[in-house]
Amino acid sequence: MSMFRFQELTVWQRALEIGIELDDLSDQLESRKRFRQAEQLRSAAMSISNNIAEGSGSSSKKDFAHFVNIAKRSAFETANMLIFFERKKLLSPSIGQPLLIQLESLCRMMESFRKSLLP
Repeated sequence: MSMFRFQELTVWQRALEIGIELDDLSDQLESRKRFRQAEQLRSAAMSISNNIAEGSGSSSKKDFAHFVNIAKRSAFETANMLIFFERKKLLSPSIGQPLLIQLESLCRMMESFRKSLLP
């Protein structure tokens, strides 16, 4: 089985796990006929691990750090959507809050990783 550089990164593995959970949540939103919100959540959530993966193919650590920063921004976008969904009663706090905690932890992990890439 092929192994890409990003697959070895704990930060990518964690982003992928959270992305899968958020994809499942998107499926639930679609079942409630919230197609636009589901697609936007799915897109932002996938963007987190996608940008880490894309950045790992960079030729410089500075460029990789830039992609990690974009991934972190996507995590913030995702968190905003979860808060919005909670306020609109589309998502219960018992589901939303643990996801927000996971995203916050991932953001700290991404920031530490980004800093490790810079001189």
